[in-house]
Amino acid sequence: MAYLDHAATAPIRPETVEAMERARRVVGNPSSLHAAGRAARRVVEESRETIAAAFGADPAEVIFTSGGTESDNLAVKGLYWAQRAVDPRRRRLVISPVEHHAVLDAARWLADRQGAELVLLDIDADGIVTPDALTAALAAAPDATAAVSIMWANNETGVVQPIPGLAAAAGQVSFHTDAVQAAGALPIDFAASGAAVLTLSAHKLGGPVGVGALLLRRGVALEPVLHGGGQERDVRSGTLDAVAAAGFAAAATAAQADDHDRIANLRDALVDGIRTQIPDAVVTAERAERLPGIAHLMFPGCDSEALLMLLDAAGVECSAGSACTAGVNRVSHVIEAMAVDPVLARGALRFSLGRTSTADDVAAVLRAMPSAVERSRAARAAVVEGGRR
Repeated sequence: MAYLDHAATAPIRPETVEAMERARRVVGNPSSLHAAGRAARRVVEESRETIAAAFGADPAEVIFTSGGTESDNLAVKGLYWAQRAVDPRRRRLVISPVEHHAVLDAARWLADRQGAELVLLDIDADGIVTPDALTAALAAAPDATAAVSIMWANNETGVVQPIPGLAAAAGQVSFHTDAVQAAGALPIDFAASGAAVLTLSAHKLGGPVGVGALLLRRGVALEPVLHGGGQERDVRSGTLDAVAAAGFAAAATAAQADDHDRIANLRDALVDGIRTQIPDAVVTAERAERLPGIAHLMFPGCDSEALLMLLDAAGVECSAGSACTAGVNRVSHVIEAMAVDPVLARGALRFSLGRTSTADDVAAVLRAMPSAVERSRAARAAVVEGGRR
């Protein structure tokens, strides 16, 4: 199989496996005071230091979580609750309409259940929020905003947001960025970014599934979502998984050495090859800065689900967008927010490459695409014609 779905989850790294195997030999709860507990705590703290170094943070700013979804919920809800406690007027949550569902749905839950006012920012045709757009949104109610959340890079289109400029535009308002997709593909320096809170997930880096982190700047108030033993600065209670933390740290370090120029060249070769074969294919946000490994294309007259199944049968694994919507295939909210023709959007595919991708993977896609597009168009045309009768 040609695996072109690295944005959903990256193949686990050998360094990750080795680190986890070593850590598995350490038996003990990291919160216990005996020798075994202290040994497990050492694994956790060394992992925390490694992750902090990889992403420009202080070790004390690294809060371990179960992954990106928990980190996003903790950031959005925690910032909102903390700010409301200080000033009940702070009811506004300002976010982009192209956020991952972990941010969007957390914000919508706060709006539906707790009276938050959800403000969706204006974006351009490429899905980018400008600092001016954020400034204007905040100026509409300067004392009423609890938090701003704008992702560093989009998980579907790969479009990169101008995070330092946006964080500066947020000023004194707490700024969160979901960097799950950007981490490992772009240089992430938490200290220099200006963000107050930042989300990471290990499995996007070739680490284990089920562990992530929230980088939380010192002095930023955050109400916990989980209550219990008070681990992780009393922000995220729960027994720490030392083995997973070790795997995360190993992946974070190894990811710094990935050859992104090689990955981008493969991505460009894929796009050029598809355009040669299928001239009316549309490349999404081609003018914008994008992650090196993501190519999002739309195929007129096609249905993305049919394309996925046809490509899968031909040995090519990709996706129609985010893999995080319970396996449901529908037109993406990201593409809708970018005002793409909904008929065209029905034929969207995301190819995402990474460190294990090769020229053979690209060749496999190019062998399979013409037939898949032809058959998908024929099937969709038959459905449309049948509906007319």
